[in-house]
Amino acid sequence: MNTVVGATFAYHITKSFFLQLGAGKTDTEPTSFERLSGAAQLLTDSEREYKYYNLSLGYNIFPGEGFLGNDRAINTATYLIAGVGKTTFAGDDRFTLNLGLGLRVMPLDWLAVHAEFQDQIFDIDLLGEQKTTHNMQALLGVTFFF
Repeated sequence: MNTVVGATFAYHITKSFFLQLGAGKTDTEPTSFERLSGAAQLLTDSEREYKYYNLSLGYNIFPGEGFLGNDRAINTATYLIAGVGKTTFAGDDRFTLNLGLGLRVMPLDWLAVHAEFQDQIFDIDLLGEQKTTHNMQALLGVTFFF
């Protein structure tokens, strides 16, 4: 598990649909093959850098309200997100599909807190065999509306 540093920017087209541009970066650890073999190095330090960019379409499937006590209601939305992008890893750029589910809570008109789970899916041939990989992400964020 690695910590990813990134940013997302969203544009809400309607109450139901939004576009989201996302980017992130992390440095990965040695592969299990490298750890088990002892001296074999598959990737250089620069190839261990994992970067992604994506453009996604989001849909609010359950917009609504949450209640704090008897007299405080806050807007909430559960949403689905799907998109395409590029992942750079092991010296190659790869076409990436991303799918996810998120929850947005708006305690103020101009502020939202969200939690999102995404799967970044792409093909890789690191050891000479083509395979599809799923990179799962759990995202926590704060959104400022203007």
